[in-house]
Amino acid sequence: MDYVRLGTTGLEVSPICLGTWRFGEVSSGVTETDRREAHELLDTFAERGGNFVDTANGYGEGRSEQWIGEWLADRDREDFVIASKCYWSDVSRFQENLSRKNVRAEVEGSLEKLDTDYLDVLYLHRFDDETPIERTLRTIDDLVSEGKVNYVGISTCDAWKLTKGLWQADVNNYEAFTVTQPQYSAVHREPVEDYLEVCADQDLAVCPYSPLHGGLLTGKYERTDEGDVEAPDGSRGDLDEHFEDWYLSEDAWDVVEEVEAVAEEADATPAQVALRWLMDEDRFTCVPIVGARTVDQLEENLDAVDVALSDDQRARIDEAGAVGD
Repeated sequence: MDYVRLGTTGLEVSPICLGTWRFGEVSSGVTETDRREAHELLDTFAERGGNFVDTANGYGEGRSEQWIGEWLADRDREDFVIASKCYWSDVSRFQENLSRKNVRAEVEGSLEKLDTDYLDVLYLHRFDDETPIERTLRTIDDLVSEGKVNYVGISTCDAWKLTKGLWQADVNNYEAFTVTQPQYSAVHREPVEDYLEVCADQDLAVCPYSPLHGGLLTGKYERTDEGDVEAPDGSRGDLDEHFEDWYLSEDAWDVVEEVEAVAEEADATPAQVALRWLMDEDRFTCVPIVGARTVDQLEENLDAVDVALSDDQRARIDEAGAVGD
């Protein structure tokens, strides 16, 4: 597996990042990925050359970080790039923000659960409108100086808020955002286009979550004659009551059809084509985060590194989900 430079961080990472949102997550009374399954996924990822793992303090009520920490204990920490997040608290609902107190408490909690001395990347999980961003950035700048955080990133927010954070870091000489994590896929583009333009202009790495649009771009979902979705048992569409509201639209189905057509031509699966489309971004470093729930799904996703798309195939997918249409 060839590694890529994560924007301006200097970190060399696998071209696909392993997402662990579903580790320990309970949906409709079912634990989506249990401890044994989580460790199997991490084993497979590492065996294939993967070194970039994404988690958050609140995933699985803290179980995601804990299980990753247990797994890391038997390995060389320096071989892996670990990213986590803060905003929501896994300790108290009264500390869900980016105040100095909460940021420090959540980072210390993450380090303890992960059993590590530092985070390679700390994302702000959301933008906190109630706490001045310069105060949050100063706190993280202190954590960087203390060696507890190496790089700072931000996930979902408006483009102007991302720009505001970059400006405040610049004028105050604080550690600035170098990595971002928006929702971005061949389907989900228009809502984040302004955000991505900032990333391209400022040379920020982009690590998209939901790169397969909730699994819709895997090709496993079918549209019924009534316009509903037919979801396999145990899939997100089957377990998540919000699936149709969040992921389905007429435009989404148009992209799915084009991705499936390209997959047939490229001797690949729809999921591999959708991931390759992201990895081929030429405006910025793009490392998609995959949240596979089985080893077979993860193996399929990782094989996307060997898929090649022609300019024409990329253009057809671009057109199917073109921004502004």
